[in-house]
Amino acid sequence: MRSLATTAACAMLVAVSAAAQMGYPAGFSPATPVSTPGKPAPHYPNTQDRLFVQLAAASGMAEVQAAKHAAGRTQNASVARFARMMTDEHSKANDRLNALAAKADIAVPAELDPDHKGILADLDKLTGTEFDMAYVHRQLVDHQKTAQVLEWEISNGQDAQLQQLASETLPSVLHHLQAVQALLAELTGAAPQGLAMNSSLPGSERSGQTR
Repeated sequence: MRSLATTAACAMLVAVSAAAQMGYPAGFSPATPVSTPGKPAPHYPNTQDRLFVQLAAASGMAEVQAAKHAAGRTQNASVARFARMMTDEHSKANDRLNALAAKADIAVPAELDPDHKGILADLDKLTGTEFDMAYVHRQLVDHQKTAQVLEWEISNGQDAQLQQLASETLPSVLHHLQAVQALLAELTGAAPQGLAMNSSLPGSERSGQTR
């Protein structure tokens, strides 16, 4: 299991090494126009770009709604502060993603998917410390998955602006992971050993979603 430091280093290496190749995917989607030889014209996404937008938009929407739930329910000042940061920063990231998706003619989800609705429903059944722990554990898992999705888009996307968004968002997500680790240490007295956690908390079976 990779440590936070190893995960952060690997993620940043992906972002840096791919930056010079943004807009130069290994293979173009069929009939993609080019702006220069070998470089696709702006706003012509490939299949990877489209899947990235769907995953990132769904998880980003869920992130904001979960954060608003947490800010309104928690009695812990640190959890409330973290939730407010998630609401603010993910709302801005969502707006930027939606704008780029519109330019690339990629539809984004209009509402939460069933899995994320179920996760929020599970959280709503909890109160006090149990709620705080469930919310923060979800944040650990979801932000790790988001980092992986961003790395994947940086390496495999075709739309240079979507790749750039992923590259610029990745450091913020890694910062959020560090904040989650610190919050878990505060709540439990012992920092987790890695980013991927097998949890028996409500919603852990739905770990296939991002952010």
